[in-house]
Amino acid sequence: MVTTRALRVALAATLSVSQAVCAQSNSAPPVTPRPAAVAGPSSVAGLTAVAGLKVGHYTLPERPTGCTVILAEKGAVGGVDVRGSAPGTRETDLLDPVNMVPVVHGILLTGGSAFGLDAAGGVMKYLEEHGVGFDTRVARVPIVPGAVIFDLGVGDAKVRPNADCGYRAASAATPGAIAEGNVGAGAGATVGKLFGGGRAMKGGLGTASITLKDGLTVSAIVVVNAVGDVIDPATGAVVAGVRTVDGTALADARALIRAGATRPGVRAGENTTIGVVATNATLSKAQAKKVAQMAQDGMARAISPAHTMGDGDTIFALATGERAEAADVTTIGALAADVLAEAIVRAVREARGIAGYPSVRDLGPRR
Repeated sequence: MVTTRALRVALAATLSVSQAVCAQSNSAPPVTPRPAAVAGPSSVAGLTAVAGLKVGHYTLPERPTGCTVILAEKGAVGGVDVRGSAPGTRETDLLDPVNMVPVVHGILLTGGSAFGLDAAGGVMKYLEEHGVGFDTRVARVPIVPGAVIFDLGVGDAKVRPNADCGYRAASAATPGAIAEGNVGAGAGATVGKLFGGGRAMKGGLGTASITLKDGLTVSAIVVVNAVGDVIDPATGAVVAGVRTVDGTALADARALIRAGATRPGVRAGENTTIGVVATNATLSKAQAKKVAQMAQDGMARAISPAHTMGDGDTIFALATGERAEAADVTTIGALAADVLAEAIVRAVREARGIAGYPSVRDLGPRR
């Protein structure tokens, strides 16, 4: 029997992340976002259901954009799978099973396109101050791979995460409940851009987890900034994505593609879904890479189309090794796909509309 731990809970106090509505103009048909007062981010025990992991956000409300940091201060075996055609990444080569470094100490997910990778320096600074890193005998070097989304088209492109933002996100990291929606790297995320940004909707950040009765836990966190639509795998229905020409309803990109609808070209790198799947199992680097590959199946279920020429879709995998039993990689990979798909759907359901980009809630009843 499987127990899903990605249960939504009410946010009981002011979150230690800043979030605001961006006042940028956009050519989208007018849909007025609902007041922010009724739409604070939710908080769930998703990725951090795997003991030993912490998550922290830092949001720059003036654009909005931000970064999200996953810390594994005791070290975790890492893997990565890159499926998009326009990735923006850092330190992914060292995750190759043939390379030396055995564990990572953090993962950076960030907005700001390639500029946002500067935030990794702040994460490294935080970890070094706390004595965390790969021991080179002369210094401890924190290993912090990362990936970016392109959100520069939302608000002022000169505002993007830097080293200070990364440090603040790492400092805010906790093993507790995780804020979702318009926070951290999800603050400026959008979806449904296959037919142009004027028909897009608000994306965001989501998380989910699952625990089997034997104690095996698999969890995910994801930033959804896709070209395509977000689909609920449980129903096959579009949750968020390309809107109709008048902007008041969902158009369904799948139907438009099959009908041969004319669309503007999607420019490479201006989108991307990035995330992390994690487990308390013991995995080798090769096994972690396989889990990351299998997790991408969840992206294909929940985003249509996924892995496009305009996306840089990248998924990291972390294994904390808390469970010493031999790992069933097939089971872990299958669960990773499930929780990643769930987290993708949560990301758009928990998002809040900003100027030019309405949310799921702005278009009507909850989908």
